[in-house]
Amino acid sequence: MSPPGKRPTPRAWQRMLSGRRLDLLDPSPLDVEIGDIAHGLAFVARWNGQTRGDWPFSVAEHSMLVVDILARLHPAATPRDRLTALLHDAPEYVIGDMISPVKAAVGPGYGALDDRLQQAIHIRFGLPAKTRAPLKRRIKKADTVSAWLEAVLLAEFTAAEADTYFGRPAPALLAGLDLTPRPPAEARDAFAALHADLMEACDA
Repeated sequence: MSPPGKRPTPRAWQRMLSGRRLDLLDPSPLDVEIGDIAHGLAFVARWNGQTRGDWPFSVAEHSMLVVDILARLHPAATPRDRLTALLHDAPEYVIGDMISPVKAAVGPGYGALDDRLQQAIHIRFGLPAKTRAPLKRRIKKADTVSAWLEAVLLAEFTAAEADTYFGRPAPALLAGLDLTPRPPAEARDAFAALHADLMEACDA
């Protein structure tokens, strides 16, 4: 309890469904659980929910799509590379998915918070705290391809409009990719299963 006349210290942690209390200002890898990440990302909507369909297209689904695209762009990508791609937006299980204009308005504080959470998540799952630059660029490319697809197929952008922001992907790269939004529970379970498969492959 704070002394009389002194304001209480603002709460800087969030209680997760696992029971962990994740300190947002100084996150510990020990408080990161894949169940919390999978659940949270499955309930966070891309594009602020402004997408076609009866279900939002979640960050969990986007993350799995980025893994698929990375594998198409770079067939030699290792399980560790793909795990890094799967977790590239993992901090959003805590801080949500802000569209780029909002991130710019919030300023550098958002990026610093995202970086701290990302490093804790990486350490928790045996990845380098900071992704090496070449892999980061490859994941960003896959992320941009995913954004173009989502914009055109789900968010009502015209192809020409999406080209302006994201660049037009090669048509062969897009063949067979499924962007059908799923109920959150299905997306959560699929994300967790892919994470388990990649962790096992990393340990093999």
